[in-house]
Amino acid sequence: MKTIVICSGGMDSVSLAYMVAEQHELTRLVTFDYGQRHRKEIDFAARAAARLGVPHDVIDMRGIGASLSGSALTDDIDVPDGHYEEESMKVTVVPNRNAIMLAIAFGVAAANGDDAVATAVHGGDHFIYPDCRPAFTEAFNTMQQAALDGYANVTLYTPFVHRSKADIAVEGAKVNTPFADTWSCYKGGEQHCGRCGTCVERREAFHIAGLNDPTVYADPEFWQQAIAEKGGA
Repeated sequence: MKTIVICSGGMDSVSLAYMVAEQHELTRLVTFDYGQRHRKEIDFAARAAARLGVPHDVIDMRGIGASLSGSALTDDIDVPDGHYEEESMKVTVVPNRNAIMLAIAFGVAAANGDDAVATAVHGGDHFIYPDCRPAFTEAFNTMQQAALDGYANVTLYTPFVHRSKADIAVEGAKVNTPFADTWSCYKGGEQHCGRCGTCVERREAFHIAGLNDPTVYADPEFWQQAIAEKGGA
């Protein structure tokens, strides 16, 4: 199955890229620049593409991203500290972002004769992001079959949509994903902050998976406090 992977440069999408490279035929990585404050993640996606020996398409969505206002990822709004599943993290929603990215990626796949578009949405995303939920991915796949009917047959591949980030860490480790060379932090500083929702979720995932976390965090202990406040393990 010739597959393109939407790759942000984070541990989820880079793990997915390595999985696809081993289990299918990885044809390219597609990354979107939508004006995100943590734009440095694009460099990590580029390095993943270089290691995997596939083309890397960076699609400029900054004009669109500027219109999707009200998010801490694109506006002058502080990224909150705390667990990923806290209500406060909804300020990181960029409305319809995944739907827009997927529509473009399906076009790229169809134009290049690919069979599938892979995205690393997972169970931990469901609380905050509606366009990461199974109902959305299933409906989107159905819509794309109609959109490309008679032109191309491209399907949506979401192997993590019913799984946790800890599961992704386990699966990524199996295919030797270079976790240290991935970027998750929404704040986009010199190091992972260790306090934003994506940093806490990343650190928690390695802990649950029983794997060493090679990430350097500015605040390496905060995740435990965030989990305790959420009522987690």
